[in-house]
Amino acid sequence: MSLPTPEELRQMRKKAGLTQKELAKRAGVSQSLIARIEAGTVDPRLSTLKRIIQAINSVSREKPTAGSIMHSPIIYVSPKDPVKKAVDLMWRYGISQLPVIEDDRVCGSVREETIMKHLVSSKTQSILENPVESVMENPFPMVSPSTGIDEVAKILLTGQPAVLVAEHGKPIGIITKIDIIAKGTEAK
Repeated sequence: MSLPTPEELRQMRKKAGLTQKELAKRAGVSQSLIARIEAGTVDPRLSTLKRIIQAINSVSREKPTAGSIMHSPIIYVSPKDPVKKAVDLMWRYGISQLPVIEDDRVCGSVREETIMKHLVSSKTQSILENPVESVMENPFPMVSPSTGIDEVAKILLTGQPAVLVAEHGKPIGIITKIDIIAKGTEAK
């Protein structure tokens, strides 16, 4: 058995949807030790590494989490980008909505339905040159990577088109209804 590299361990943790703090609690070690192991600045004892890997594996066998099904990196626009950029991104990636992010801070969202309403009501294409902030709506709800997909599904069923996954307040992924549906059919 080969031991995982610090980067592989970090990827395993993220795939399981765990924060360093959550993994540390499950493995019975400190968060700082997890951070140092992932940074490669400390070589843990084999018994400690084994506990960490077992904690990750036990979570991986549980119900899927937001962190395990999210799409990353996030496709987004900034408030000052022209609406046309949002339209181009939606067309290119086959998506209906985008988060609006500036400096790792979520400012709002933009949806194709809203852009269409503005186009119809203005009777001109000039809306496409306006900044995204002129058509921006409220931000999508945010959850942690360890949030269960059942909880994410409940949020999406309230009419939200997407949910952002955030770690330490920074958005790291996005989930839409089709992601939940696809995960459900994958389990069958």
